[in-house]
Formats: sequence, C-alpha cells, structure tokens
Amino acid sequence: MKTKLVIEQHIHGVFGIDFNKCKVDDVIFVAKNLLQLGIGGFFPTLVTDSTANIKRQIEIIKDAASKLTFDCAKILGIHLEGNFINPEKKGIHNEKHFKKLTIKNYQKIEDDFIKIVTLAPELDVDLIDYLKEKNVKVQAGHCVGFDLSKCDGATHLFNAMKGIDHRDGSTALSALLNDNIYTEVIADGVHLSDDILNLIFKTKPIDKIILISDALPITYSDLKETVFADEKIYYDGKKATSKEGTIAGSTTLVPEIIKILNNKGMFNDQFIDNVYNYHNIGYLGEVEWDNDFNIISITTPFKL
Repeated sequence: MKTKLVIEQHIHGVFGIDFNKCKVDDVIFVAKNLLQLGIGGFFPTLVTDSTANIKRQIEIIKDAASKLTFDCAKILGIHLEGNFINPEKKGIHNEKHFKKLTIKNYQKIEDDFIKIVTLAPELDVDLIDYLKEKNVKVQAGHCVGFDLSKCDGATHLFNAMKGIDHRDGSTALSALLNDNIYTEVIADGVHLSDDILNLIFKTKPIDKIILISDALPITYSDLKETVFADEKIYYDGKKATSKEGTIAGSTTLVPEIIKILNNKGMFNDQFIDNVYNYHNIGYLGEVEWDNDFNIISITTPFKL
C-alpha cells in the first residue's frame, strides 16, 4: 500500500530534543531522522514559554528550515501551543507565562513562520480575527468555551478541554458536531479510549480528522525523565506524566499511531491526506507500507 508521506502537525520534540530549547543542528537532526520514519513534513510545536525564549526558538527553527538538505523532512511552519490558553485547562503549561488574547501581546512574538495557534476562544479579546486576517490556523485547545465558530480546528480533541456534558455546551461537543472544523486526535492508546475513538470516527466527517502525536522530547530516546514546560516529566514506559500524574503528551509518532489504529481496524488512509488539505500542502513524497504498516520504501522528489 502506498500513501503520501506522513505529516506531523503537533510535535514538541523527539530523540531527546526539545523545540523550546534546541539549537539549529538539533532541528536538522530531527528533520533528517523523521524522514526515515516516513514523515515528510512537520510543524515544530512550541509550548508555553517566556516571550524572549519563544522569539529565540522561532528564529532557530527558521534558520534550520533554511538549511535543510533533500534528505530531511520539510519544516512546514511553527505551531504555537501556549501563552494564549485558559488556566482552567492548562495541563502542564506554566501559567506564569500566560497572556491575554490581544493583538498587542501576539505582536510581541509574531512571525510569518507561525502557521497554527492553539488558544482559548472564550478568552479572546481581539486576537482571533487578527490571526484569521494573517491566514494563521486558529485551533481551540486548553479551553472550556464552546463557540468555535471562528476556529479552523480543535487541538488534541478531548484532552485539555471541556468534555461532553449532557446538559451544557462544551468544547469537545462543539468540535464533534461542527463539520467545518478539523480535529486533532491523539490515537496512541493512552490519551483516548477506543470507545472515544469510535465516537470521533463515527461523528466527525472522515476528511476532518487529523492524526497527531503531540510527541514529547522524551519520545524515541533513552530518557526516563526530563524537564518540559518547566515541569519535571516522568516516563514509565507507557506514558509520560508530571509528578501529579497529569499526562504531558505522547511518546509515539504518527507512523506508530497509524500502526496502532490499523491493528484495531480503525485506520483510514484519508487521515494522512487530511493534513495536506488543511494546509494546502503540495507533494512531499510517498511511502510504501506492508500489510502491518511497516515501511517498505520512501519516495521523495529527490533521490534519497
């Protein structure tokens, strides 16, 4: 079976490298190794941090993107997840860096390379309309609001958002019922139960589901603990959590998640195409899989 190369839309790091702390060579190392796993492009995702550090890391990622060679996964832009979220659903994000959802605050870190912003729409002052004018994807996440009318998508559906309430509106319910928005789904077997996955796959249009990893730097490394978002994170071999037990993110990548879904009879190859359509991304290459979704070969516009 052949599909387009996979795209990672929501990835904080991998191979022990944290996009909030890395250097240019680190990003290039990640890009080169991701392609070997069947990932043709990715959006390095920055977690809540100080304004100064976010600005610095944006420049580092942009510099790395300009230096990639043909044997690397393409850096497609930055996903900013943090600073503009709701403290009620902060997860492991450091609340001291949170900002009001204003144009003025966003302009302190604004860069054309930011392609996705995860925010809490219920706290918006004047930021969402500004982002839309700039053609930045607006995703509801780490929030409790249920008016998603101005959003393009929902970030890691059901995680760090208000869940379904049979008497009231919620972020998750609105994301499920709004056929116009895309929904990120972490189908790693940890973040969502199989019943919830079945609910999502039966409710959402199949072309509006985006598989993401939300991968942490600890992913595919020998690390058993690390500091991420100013929080000590512990990995027990299955999941990564804070000391209090809050799930911090995934320790798998999308190709592995595809394999997990395939084993459950839940995978649809449309999932791979959806992120291409969401961002209007052109041809990055193809990957040939065997029946168990192990990679047979990778094809790109250039010879590997």
